[in-house]
Amino acid sequence: MRIGVCSDHAGFEYKDRIISYLLGKGYDVVNYGTDSTESCDYPDFAHALGSAIDNGDVDCGIALCGTGNGMAMTLNKHAGVRAALAWGVALASLAKEHNNANVLVLPARFISYRMALACIRSWLAAAFAAGRHQRRIQKI
Repeated sequence: MRIGVCSDHAGFEYKDRIISYLLGKGYDVVNYGTDSTESCDYPDFAHALGSAIDNGDVDCGIALCGTGNGMAMTLNKHAGVRAALAWGVALASLAKEHNNANVLVLPARFISYRMALACIRSWLAAAFAAGRHQRRIQKI
């Protein structure tokens, strides 16, 4: 599985640690920036990840910013993206199970790094339940 990862300055430190974690687990990871804590505009990095998903360059993604809201809003402008904001394990797994979310968005200023990893593990392990959920996704 090829996973794209992006962040703004608020999520940068978690992003680098998450990339190392994913590489250690054997995932193929693409870094879409940012690469510092210098103030930047989250849409630049969200659009890079969203375009990569639209083009099939990556299978899914993880995005981080201060609240997660800006990343989620920007990513969801892309036709092939279903980005879900999660700040807990249940939300992360349900995002995949019920909404087939292909991007997990994390609020770096509001959760610990430990919780971010727990959310990622939960989201990656979850499977889309299909059935009635597929019908709902088709209405999006």
